[in-house]
Amino acid sequence: MFTTRDVRLADGRVLRAHDSGADASASLTLVWHHGSPQTGAPLDPVVAAAAARGIRLISYGRPGYGGSSPNPGRDVASAGDDAVAVADAFGVGRIASMGASGGGPHALASAARHPDRVVGAVVLAGIAPFTEAYDWFDGMHAPHALRAARRGRAARARFAEHDEFDPEQFLPVDFAALAGRWTALGADAGRAAELGPDGLIDDDVAFASPWGFELAEVASPVLLVQGEGDRVVPRRHAAWMLAHLPDAALWMRLDDGHISVLDTVPDAMDWLLARGG
Repeated sequence: MFTTRDVRLADGRVLRAHDSGADASASLTLVWHHGSPQTGAPLDPVVAAAAARGIRLISYGRPGYGGSSPNPGRDVASAGDDAVAVADAFGVGRIASMGASGGGPHALASAARHPDRVVGAVVLAGIAPFTEAYDWFDGMHAPHALRAARRGRAARARFAEHDEFDPEQFLPVDFAALAGRWTALGADAGRAAELGPDGLIDDDVAFASPWGFELAEVASPVLLVQGEGDRVVPRRHAAWMLAHLPDAALWMRLDDGHISVLDTVPDAMDWLLARGG
């Protein structure tokens, strides 16, 4: 049974957070960083995998999502700090960090900003920091939102007025995952969209701007999991992060896209347990 509470931060903002509960036998506490857009509410497959491994699971809505206060102009690093503040509110010290898609950069942020707290991080289909060292947009089937975000928040907000989901971003295996084992993810993304675009706008601007930390600052071990066929976040992003993170491994999933790659969550939890459990 999850407890949901609003965590008030020092600057007056509120983050809506969810906790599976303290348990003296818990082998690890994992903070889950949700994708873009989602509410931050616990997703059934993540909950089940954590429970099967005795992992305490905490999740929260980033600013502008799922009842959390907006924070326009936030960078990736600040949202990583928010996650640690949520852990503090629940009385948790050492944590592991896992993020999917838009949650991936924020999982890294917590590790970079709080190396004494984060025992390891997992990034599933996560976007890399913007760079001109290669064509960052190459391989994205629908890069228009992020291109707008490069021009600033106002441009990204204007794009949101007519933005529509392009189904060509997903492979057949992604739609199969959404129709089956990851139904909860699709439903939650729909709820997040109904609440408005502010969280997604701020995410995209943060991704396409300086993150507030360098990959070289992430001292914790990192597992990158990437679908070879991902049309949302291309495989080059994972390769770039692998080359620039001090301690990283890459699981390249040859038959997966952006959603189906999440089936590795249980194995990724085992990877974290081996390092911090």
